Formats: sequence, C-alpha cells, structure tokens
Amino acid sequence: MTAHPALFKPLTLGEITLPNRIAMAPLTRNRAAAGNVPGPLTALYYTQRASVGLIISEATQISPMGQGYIATPGIHSAEQIAGWRTVTQSVHDAGGHMFLQLWHVGRISHTSLLPDGQAPVAPSAIRAASKTFTTNGFVDVSMPRALSIAEIEQTVADYRQAALNAIAAGFDGVEVHSANGYLIDQFLRDSSNQRSDAYGGSIENRTRFLREVVAAVSEAIGAQRVGVRFSPVSGFNDISDSAPQALFEAAVAQMQAIGIAYVHVIEGQTGGERDTAFDYAALRSHFKGVWMVNNGYDANMAETAIASGRADMVAIGRPLIANPDWLARIAHNAALNPLDQATMYGGDARGYTDYPVLGQ
Repeated sequence: MTAHPALFKPLTLGEITLPNRIAMAPLTRNRAAAGNVPGPLTALYYTQRASVGLIISEATQISPMGQGYIATPGIHSAEQIAGWRTVTQSVHDAGGHMFLQLWHVGRISHTSLLPDGQAPVAPSAIRAASKTFTTNGFVDVSMPRALSIAEIEQTVADYRQAALNAIAAGFDGVEVHSANGYLIDQFLRDSSNQRSDAYGGSIENRTRFLREVVAAVSEAIGAQRVGVRFSPVSGFNDISDSAPQALFEAAVAQMQAIGIAYVHVIEGQTGGERDTAFDYAALRSHFKGVWMVNNGYDANMAETAIASGRADMVAIGRPLIANPDWLARIAHNAALNPLDQATMYGGDARGYTDYPVLGQ
C-alpha cells in the first residue's frame, strides 16, 4: 500500500473524473518553436507526465499583445492551435487530462516582444520594478500604457476566443491566470490599478475585469471547464495590495457565483516562503467547487492537505520537471531526481525530456 493513499483517490472535476489528486502546475519553459508554436518535444514533455490527475499547461498567451517572454506558446493562431492539438492528443492517448492556462502578461513585457514595438498595456501607466526574458537575456520591463475601455472589452473578447481555441485544440478545459502580477492580477491590486473609472477604485470595480473575463470564458465553453488561479499575497512581478484578504475573498465569491470548476491558490510568495498570516480557510469558505493548493508542497504535505480536507487537489511544480514519474516514485518511496536549474528556461531536450524514470 502506498504511504500516501489520499493522493491516489479519484476526483470529479467538472465533467471529468481524475484518477488522483495531483495536478502538474503551470511551468514556463521557454521552448516554443517559431511563431510561438508548441512542437513535438513539447508533446513528449507533457505526455511523460500524463500520470498526474490533471496537467495544467505552461502559461499561454491569448494574443500577440499578451506575450511577455521569448519562446512562450500562444493559442491565437491556426498554427498554435494545431501544435497544441498534437500535444493534447498524445496526453489523452496516455490516459491524461489537460487544461490550458490562459495568459496575458499586461505590463510584464518589453517593446521588443510586442507587435510593431508597441508599449505593453496595463490597467494604469505604472511601470513594474521587474524584469523579463528577451533575446538579449533578462531586461527591465518597458513602460506600459493604460488600456482604454474599448481595449478592455477587446481583451475580454480575446480571452473568450482563446478559450474556444483551446477546446478546438483538444484541451479538457482552461485555467484563467489571475496571479503572479500579470494582467488580471494588475487590475485586482490597488498598487497597480489606479484607474478612476468603472475598473478602478473599489474592490467591486477592481474585480470587474476578472468577472468579465471569467464570465465570457465560461459562457463560451461551459463554467465546469474553467478554473482560475490566484496568488493573494505574492509580491512576484512587483505586485501588492493594501487589503488582500478582503480583495481575494470577494474575488473567490464571484467565482462561486459564476460556477467555475476549481480555484487554484498559491499560498505565500510564488516559489518562495509560505504564508501563515493570510486566512486561506476563510478564502475557501466562499467556494464550493474543487480547491487546489500550490507552493512548495512535497508528498507528505500534500497527503496531509488532502486527508484533512483542507484541499481537494495539490499542484506540484518543479519536482515534476525533474521527475516525470513523480507519482510512481512517491508510491514506492523512491528517491527523487534533482532539478537541473541551468536548463529551466530555454534550450532543447536536455533538462526537458531526458530526466530518467524508475527502472532506467
């Protein structure tokens, strides 16, 4: 018997049944081919990890203006849809399930990455103290300009179309990326959103863009095919808010009203310290669907979270990069491969599809 029985219990997520409680967290790897198209190596990478209950794809831009880093995939062109269809078919053939993470970086971008060298867009013209990854390496992000009302409406439409494109590409659903200081998170936080119109000021106004995006996506593909990711206290990409508890409790309650399948919460600083001051139990009390947690979980922590009922699923990130058979390893108490940090971003098969599995 496995030492972690709770992790191997099936779970109903919307209209699909997952074989276990582990999700592969979205992990940017910067290996998209020309045109930001996922290629055969990407299909192999995800298929190797298809034993998890749910794969959440790397963040995938909904439009050319949504890109913030080199070699990240999109879901807005016919070639990108076709590339992703190869990935999802391979994952499904291996018995896996996969959601696409919908991404718009907002102000976390650089003019060299955007059409015609345009400035990045944001809720307000406030430059982030952050860097992004370009052909010249890591550089400071460019000064953004504020979106007009008409452009906000177009961006909502872009999210809706991207969700339809994801279903056309064979995904089981989508996760709306509302975390880590990217566009939706920028609208949510009072440090980055200083608008004076219907999208700024009060919590009700600052959550409006989130509501409109998630409602549009849910209407297009069905709410039970939709998840949303939040990072309530993370300062990643120079983001903060003066009252995160009230803000994110309101946001989660709105997701419950729309009826989405799951909420995915990063507990603490993204990839860093876990947070003990924020009341995650209060946050969860506003949502009746599947509750997914994330940030530095190992097998024992994940088992405790699921067995206690504190969470329904746990998203695992970097350990799944180095251990495509992570579930088999924890079931057999086998040692884990170490992660090669040097191959995290960009490159070829090395550090991407060549990690050994048990028996090799």
